[in-house]
Amino acid sequence: MNASVSHTARPTEFGRVFPPDESWLARQPQEQILRPELPIVDPHHHLWYHPGFRYLLAEFAADTGSGHNVIATVHAEAMSAYRTEGPTELRPVGETEFVANLAAASDAAGGPTKVAAGIIGRADFALGADIVDNVIEHHITAGAGRFRGLRFGASWDASEEIKLSHPGNRPHMLAEPAIRDCARVVADRDLTLDLWILSPQLADAAELADAIPELRMVLNHCGAPLGFGPYATDRAEHFATWARGIREAAERPNVVCKLGGILATAAAFDYRTEATPPTSEELAALWHPWFDTCIDAFGPDRCMFESNFPVDKMGTRYATLWNTFKRLASGASETELASMFSETARRTYRLAH
Repeated sequence: MNASVSHTARPTEFGRVFPPDESWLARQPQEQILRPELPIVDPHHHLWYHPGFRYLLAEFAADTGSGHNVIATVHAEAMSAYRTEGPTELRPVGETEFVANLAAASDAAGGPTKVAAGIIGRADFALGADIVDNVIEHHITAGAGRFRGLRFGASWDASEEIKLSHPGNRPHMLAEPAIRDCARVVADRDLTLDLWILSPQLADAAELADAIPELRMVLNHCGAPLGFGPYATDRAEHFATWARGIREAAERPNVVCKLGGILATAAAFDYRTEATPPTSEELAALWHPWFDTCIDAFGPDRCMFESNFPVDKMGTRYATLWNTFKRLASGASETELASMFSETARRTYRLAH
């Protein structure tokens, strides 16, 4: 990857991650920070180094320090900093180790944000429950008190245009006994399972929640509504199908929803061709149907706004993104705001106050 991208007439290849174009982002109008005192726990961001795309403490601190009151964060696995030797199944533990060290360095520096107060790691569910349990044990040790659960990337779609699947993923894998056994291990460990699926898989997620009611399960990215590839046409029909899936998942009390991460899936804004990035008012107008649906279905006490940075930095700056979320929640009470911006994340990931 190059460190930046040039904006041309070529449409965005939605479903892929591009390094942000800093010169393009600089064209985004500066906005006054809305409700700057409101405490925020960002429950989904990544710290990584991929070739040509670095996003570590310095980059993240520049974003979290852009005006909002970000008091703590949760790192979500990003397939970065894996161990390069030792047992293959334990190599993802290297990421937890790496992030825990970054978090300790951030704490020592005394900044206002408790970076990676929680860490969500990865284990290969294809290896079976016993191996997953052993991997979790190593994550717990490596996390030095910060490890809070696993993220399972089960995303799959029949269309080859939806480039969001991990290799080996397949339809209805959440119903497979071996996969559910691994999810039970997460529940038995009193950890959280973040679920990265796509909107057509929401019914599968609801069935998994029924099968393991003691499992704390988090839908990533509003259940990933899709608006590109075969989903770019008949958008109203696809929205209605997604909304039914969200309401079905919300009927399960052990499921929580992360509000965010739809920039690259819902395809409401083509950030690779527009001359300037959108304002928070423009983003809120584009995104409110999805966010309103999730909040209405789950209720504020089971919703949490997420940045999904640096992925969503493809289309907006951090300060503008959180202004967008505050606009989307403008009708909420103070108690509801506290839930969606910090308390749901604290409770779900058992973060210290």
